[in-house]
Amino acid sequence: MTDRVAVVGAGQMGNGIAHVFAQYGFPVTMIDVSQDALDKGRSTIARNVERQVKKGTIAAEDQVKILARVDLSMELEAAAESALVIEAASEDSGLKYRIFTDLDRIAKPDAILATNTSSISITEIARRTSRPDKVIGMHFMNPVPVMKLV
Repeated sequence: MTDRVAVVGAGQMGNGIAHVFAQYGFPVTMIDVSQDALDKGRSTIARNVERQVKKGTIAAEDQVKILARVDLSMELEAAAESALVIEAASEDSGLKYRIFTDLDRIAKPDAILATNTSSISITEIARRTSRPDKVIGMHFMNPVPVMKLV
């Protein structure tokens, strides 16, 4: 698989989403405005992958491959080459609207822009773009690597 996925937000939901996509073979760019959040997100992914190895749910040799698939960036422009961009930022409508306005400019024209929101209108988010037909809700359950429900 070569389609890159970008995840905007490295917090609890964002790093879990990045983890799952990397586990299933996708190269992922995890994006956050804070290097500290990115470092913590990568550490959480590493701990959770280690836990999966210990439980026997993934092979030990896959651990390095999964972690190697996750890139970090503090620049939203890092989403430019992704086929799918999943926003998992704080539940703040103004913040999400700004992110989607910027993603509309940055992302490839055929990229799918997804939000993990649980409370903000996806229609309102989509209105901030020139491609509302490519904006979807993709709500993951917590903890993402454990729950088999999207």
